[in-house]
Amino acid sequence: MLSEKSAESIICEDLDFICDELRDEFVQLLGKKLLIVGGAGFLGYYLVQAALHLNEGTPDSKSVEVTVFDNFIRGVPDWLTQLEVNPSLQIIRHDITQPLPADLPAFDFVIHAASIASPTYYRKFPIQTMDANVSGLRLILDYCLKQRDEGSPVSGILYFSTSEIYGDPTPENIPTSETYRGNVSCTGPRACYDESKRYGETLCVNFAQQFDLPVRIARPFNNYGPGLKITDKRVLPDFARDVLGGRDIVMLSDGSPTRTFCYIADAIVGYFKVLILGRNGESYNIGTERPEISIAELAKRVVEASSRLFGYEGKVVKQNSQESDYLVDNPSRRCPLISKAREELGFDPKIGIVEGLDRALCWYRENSEAEEA
Repeated sequence: MLSEKSAESIICEDLDFICDELRDEFVQLLGKKLLIVGGAGFLGYYLVQAALHLNEGTPDSKSVEVTVFDNFIRGVPDWLTQLEVNPSLQIIRHDITQPLPADLPAFDFVIHAASIASPTYYRKFPIQTMDANVSGLRLILDYCLKQRDEGSPVSGILYFSTSEIYGDPTPENIPTSETYRGNVSCTGPRACYDESKRYGETLCVNFAQQFDLPVRIARPFNNYGPGLKITDKRVLPDFARDVLGGRDIVMLSDGSPTRTFCYIADAIVGYFKVLILGRNGESYNIGTERPEISIAELAKRVVEASSRLFGYEGKVVKQNSQESDYLVDNPSRRCPLISKAREELGFDPKIGIVEGLDRALCWYRENSEAEEA
């Protein structure tokens, strides 16, 4: 039974799933050097571990060498500390908004995942958010261009954008395709994140067009699961925190906005596919098209899953957030069209919301305490 599984077993199963889904693509990573900027965060959790998991049973000469950059402003997470002994991993404390180390080696693949992504925290740190998404990206692109000019061209660069670049899509543009130009405020409380990601995409497209750099763009849609800290202030960690604290689930809205939720193992498969197979200068929605459910429905499902898994007896209650901007510019619907990623990359998410929530909640059971995100 899933309720009896440990967080470690869930992670191992997820990593097996990721590597199996990417068995053809991961051949291109063997023996290569991979830089993951922001590797200590939510997405880095499985990006790093999946690459290292690939090395198991692989000859040393074919191992993927993984380098993690992070400023560790929240401290070094335990999971990363436990991996320090892995000979294929190098961990470097570095703020990506600052000049790159002069002795940085050439990399075959580069992932820029350094950003504040939780609305609560990017509203609190807007300048830092913009700097990571724009200035940090520019440093990475300039470095990759220099690397190419010195005779060591990079094979793939992945920039993490966001579904937030679409803003609040008009009804006829849901499900939302990559061609939709967005309905976004450039001055609202979310603008520091939304607009800096939009500008980051413009940088990527122009570096691809002008310099033929192999930079590709992923637009994540509401990922959840292991690695997303319980203190992150996004909706599922907040619900899990209430459940595991033995409290009623507090919903800080009327529950009407709708989303599709993509389990992280599926999403990681998509991100590596974009990195390795994506077309230069192109963006790809990575998420799931169904079910599109309201936040109220998500809360109900969390109650049902927690009751079944843990004997939880709480209910859902509505309250107002103490943050005055909590719901300002909050999109009413968020649902991707993923036909581009499906047809060009073979991306096909497989883990449904019932199984995904079960796996996430069981992981949170053993990760119910964390530093503030």
